[in-house]
Amino acid sequence: MTDKREVLTWDGFGDASRELAQAVVDSGYDPQVVVAVARGGLPVGGAMAYALGTKGVGTLNVEFYTGVDERLPAPVLLPPLLDTDAMAGMRVLIADDVADTGETLALVKSLMEQHAGEVRTAVLYAKSRSVIDPDYVWKRTDDWITFPWSALPPVKPGAAHPELG
Repeated sequence: MTDKREVLTWDGFGDASRELAQAVVDSGYDPQVVVAVARGGLPVGGAMAYALGTKGVGTLNVEFYTGVDERLPAPVLLPPLLDTDAMAGMRVLIADDVADTGETLALVKSLMEQHAGEVRTAVLYAKSRSVIDPDYVWKRTDDWITFPWSALPPVKPGAAHPELG
């Protein structure tokens, strides 16, 4: 693993998600549903859905990473599960934060292709080792990525900020 890090800020995320959505629009693809891969793809999926004007949004919960460069042997779907039968014939855009090994994205794409009409994938970042080449990529890097939504540890009881209360 490299010590280099790609750091995405909240402002950078705003720009990146708009640019990624523009690439989708410019390609002529008009998704009816955006499926966000939870958890990292939730901010991306929401931002893409708004930027594309797509009201249909779904989520698939997939666990693969357990830490920095630590993962399970294979990605695992977690409940609650998406009602994939409702996707019959629809144009679906799968959104995630990164295609690292690409195994999570490949799993979700394979599942969606069994139910939806046309399926495409969009990620903020793609790495060269990914087993899948996403249809839309904002940036390619092999560095570890620090995302604004996961840069800090989870909050703990008693750590509230008085200015918020």
